Amino acid sequence: MNKQTVAVLDFGSQYTQLIARRIREQYVYSEILPHTITADELSKKNVPAIILSGGPSSVYDKNAPQVDPSILSMGVPVLGICYGLQLMITQKGGNVTHKGQGEYGFAKIHTVSESPLLKNLANESQVWMSHGDEIDSLGDGYEIIAQSSNDVVAAIHHKDQPLYGVQFHPEVIHTLEGETIISNFLFNIAQCKADWTTANFISETISKIQDLTGDNGKVITGLSGGVDSSVVGTLLHKAIGSRSTCVFIDHGLLRKNEADQVMGTLKDGLGLNIHKYNYAETFLSKLKSVTDPEKKRKIIGEQFIRAFESVAKEKENAKFLAQGTLYPDVIESGGSALGPAVTIKSHHNVGGLPENMDFELIEPIRDLFKDEVRLVGRELGLPNFVIDRHPFPGPGLAVRILGEITEEYLRILQEADDIFINILHETEEYKNIWQAFAVLVPTKTVGVMGDARTYENLIALRAVTSVDGMTADYYDLPHNILNRCSSEIINKVKGVNRVVYDITSKPPGTIEWE
Repeated sequence: MNKQTVAVLDFGSQYTQLIARRIREQYVYSEILPHTITADELSKKNVPAIILSGGPSSVYDKNAPQVDPSILSMGVPVLGICYGLQLMITQKGGNVTHKGQGEYGFAKIHTVSESPLLKNLANESQVWMSHGDEIDSLGDGYEIIAQSSNDVVAAIHHKDQPLYGVQFHPEVIHTLEGETIISNFLFNIAQCKADWTTANFISETISKIQDLTGDNGKVITGLSGGVDSSVVGTLLHKAIGSRSTCVFIDHGLLRKNEADQVMGTLKDGLGLNIHKYNYAETFLSKLKSVTDPEKKRKIIGEQFIRAFESVAKEKENAKFLAQGTLYPDVIESGGSALGPAVTIKSHHNVGGLPENMDFELIEPIRDLFKDEVRLVGRELGLPNFVIDRHPFPGPGLAVRILGEITEEYLRILQEADDIFINILHETEEYKNIWQAFAVLVPTKTVGVMGDARTYENLIALRAVTSVDGMTADYYDLPHNILNRCSSEIINKVKGVNRVVYDITSKPPGTIEWE
């Protein structure tokens, strides 16, 4: 690899990909690598800087992940974040201990000693802390450059080597001057070049696809109609032309009129050759009486693969399957294979895939966040109605109907969701929202309609704002719009007598309900 690559060594933090992303935002290419990589392996890459991520372990645990000590002696600038900082300290003879409750949430830091890492930082700068352990002694050569408002060592550097560390997380938006700190490390310390762009990503990805598929390899590209799969379909088309066949599987769990929209305006807008296959009966029969959301996702994941395998036989035995997996899908399904992370929920296209399948996967945007995918889509020239479309989960309405899926529940949710989304378009609120949808809660509630008692289902409305899908805030819809949504859904959708609005952020909730 000739281009400069900032290496992010992954110790299992939920924020590891955010580190890589913050670097890319400054037009510097970054790559997440396993913490087990050796100094010899790193030296073969053009690495101007190394960042050690945080992680859930304590450095003094028996099986705590380690880093090759030689990496700290390569002469390449290293920045340790949280666990990464503590690892650097202990490898130089320092000590880390658990003294009390730790630090979680906002804190202020003040500089103790000048350092290029903290150049142009305001005094009493706000940072985000999330650690139970703290530094007890520094070890050889290190000195403190910042303390926190809780009198904890917040940042250090080495007096003779280009080694730096912070106890807080500069990669999260709650650290107000995190961008400045990362910029200082990249440009003032490591002398990186700002030469990585979405155009470069596209050209490199196209080359990788061509190398992987060879001269004759055929690809089935799963297209859902969303921006992720649309970007993947376009990349495959640019890379190998007609050897990529876009396949739209109607699994019977789509929104109202969605299949027609995908095969109509979307097909024309993308200029791709899209083939639709109806597997609704198969999917719904496999999901009959299933109530557990994890089982739903795994059934849907497997049935997608089986459907694609069936289609592939018609397409001269395509060897590859391309899909629009994103990094939030990966992290919520148990994290990258490079480091341990907790499984929040299996995504149908990651943790829900069967072990035995006839394809090699091609996932060109697996390391990108949604907003980065949209930037790539704009660079590729995709129309706005594709790029700005709200995310829609691969399992579709299966994860928006709590409990068992029935044809009646599908009808109710499709109609309610259609009313909600149409109102958002009419009021021009849709463009202000990251994702909006309706959820069917099959809990009967008592109501009164026309002086008669009703006992019907509950519809929950959800609308959130977000940047990357990893965190989200509920959207404060005006009351007059909420009133209209409630009134129209209750009056027009048979089987609903109550509507509520979800005001939970992520965390503690996820964006989807299941």
